[in-house]
Amino acid sequence: MTDQEPDFAPAPDALSGISAASLPTPNKGEPELVVVPDVEAGAGEAAERIAAALIAAVERRGRADFCTTGGSTPIPIYLLLAHAPLVDTIPWSAVHVWWGDDRFVPRGHPESNVTSLDDVLLGGAGSTGGAPLPSSNIHPFPTDRALAELHDHRWCAARYAEELCAGVPIVEGNWPAFDMILVGVGDDGHVLSVFPESPALDGMAWTMGVPAPTHIGPHLPRMTVNPRLLEAAPVLVVTSGASKAEALGHVFGETRDDRRWPVQRTRRTGAIWIVDEAAASRIPPGLRG
Repeated sequence: MTDQEPDFAPAPDALSGISAASLPTPNKGEPELVVVPDVEAGAGEAAERIAAALIAAVERRGRADFCTTGGSTPIPIYLLLAHAPLVDTIPWSAVHVWWGDDRFVPRGHPESNVTSLDDVLLGGAGSTGGAPLPSSNIHPFPTDRALAELHDHRWCAARYAEELCAGVPIVEGNWPAFDMILVGVGDDGHVLSVFPESPALDGMAWTMGVPAPTHIGPHLPRMTVNPRLLEAAPVLVVTSGASKAEALGHVFGETRDDRRWPVQRTRRTGAIWIVDEAAASRIPPGLRG
């Protein structure tokens, strides 16, 4: 088994999707590409768009389901969402937060994708600031339970699919559909925990366990949602820094190959990319507007 191969058992049909003609076609057309001067400007643009999506979803159906990410990408965004004026405009009691992927570590661990939300969006333990997001509205992968009960990351991924089934609207093709998915870009072009050449690009299970990658850190087992969920919902890709420039040059190049650059799945009509000047330096000028 390679470090790219999902090591999960096939999911029950109820927790798997099928191809659906009505969903956006991945890797087709061009996204809305917004090039900003720096990280701060990108965070501001992203926070405004996330807030608008959450508010619109609550107005439309009484609830918003936001799928977020980890790493450094969401931290400056969370800071803006957690403070005025945006914190006062979002109906937090009706917002539910999910994760596109995580590492198989306890909540609160430095490598957990939940830690930045706890520390920044919620303001951290003992803080009087932060967003008033109810704890019952926060839906991390159940790593704490899995570790306490001596289960592995595959079990953890399977339980998350069950929670998605109970909480998130299902669209054509039997896919969970969020009101907004926030993702970053790996230096190798990965998205979620779907790495180059991953068989996950062919899978239909909603969630999967992924072995610890050897080519990129941290070298920890992971859980991820299926990259096809990026077709079933509005997607916001946010990235910055010169270290991302080479990957973005490939992603927005002439070759369409999401096995080599999985984040290219979000190079499609209807997706939004917010990229700073340093990261955008190798994107062909004709695509930068």
